[in-house]
Amino acid sequence: MEDKQIISLYHARDERAIKETDAKYGRYCHRIAKNLLTLHEDAEECVSDTYLAAWNQMPPENPHLLSAFLSRIVRNIAISRFRRDRAKKRHDGVELLLSELNDCIPSAENVEKTVEERELSGVISDWLDTLTGDDRALFIRRYYHGESIKELAKVSDIAPQALSSRLFALRTKLKTRLEEKGVSL
Repeated sequence: MEDKQIISLYHARDERAIKETDAKYGRYCHRIAKNLLTLHEDAEECVSDTYLAAWNQMPPENPHLLSAFLSRIVRNIAISRFRRDRAKKRHDGVELLLSELNDCIPSAENVEKTVEERELSGVISDWLDTLTGDDRALFIRRYYHGESIKELAKVSDIAPQALSSRLFALRTKLKTRLEEKGVSL
């Protein structure tokens, strides 16, 4: 079923919307949640919460790209769950991702002082537009979808060590761009 049809089901408050969303995007959402949380059960709960959030947000939301809309929701839910569970010392999947970006992404307090979140997002989006398609996809798959180095190396047919070096170079370029734009790190 096409995205527009699924969105129409949500707007009509038809429960088939959830079934169609799961059929088309269930594996995608589950992969994002699992990459961030590592535990299958936690990922399943996040996906279920994602469907509920989509149900509650449409209407009034009318997403242009349903996959992006769902990935944002599932990612935010998974990160919130990670933060909650981190206090219990249960997971380290997201911790590694966040620690890799610590040197080039400012803390929330610095962001509030130097640039609003939307401006930061705009700078990062503009920077992503300067990358080759492969580098952009690699960066997004690693730092947005939370895919492991091992997974990316296998898909990209690049040695894990070379891939790690490439990601380090991308983070360095991002850090330089943010500094050029006046974002204090």
